Amino acid sequence: MSEKPKQRYFSLKPSERAVYEVASRIYAAYIASGQKTDANRDELMRLSIDEAIEIGQIVEDAIQSDDELEDIT
Repeated sequence: MSEKPKQRYFSLKPSERAVYEVASRIYAAYIASGQKTDANRDELMRLSIDEAIEIGQIVEDAIQSDDELEDIT
């Protein structure tokens, strides 16, 4: 009998989960557009993560949420 592969578990914090979700969509777009190969798989994953982080930083700079509002009184 072959041995079952060991299952891995991980827990992402909300901000990590947000980056993961955006990065996975970007990576899926690379796959769908035919840009992914076995040779560039890891590079495209890292690029997708970097792009997701950059998008998050641009959003953070562009939008001020309620808990970030300065007290102007």
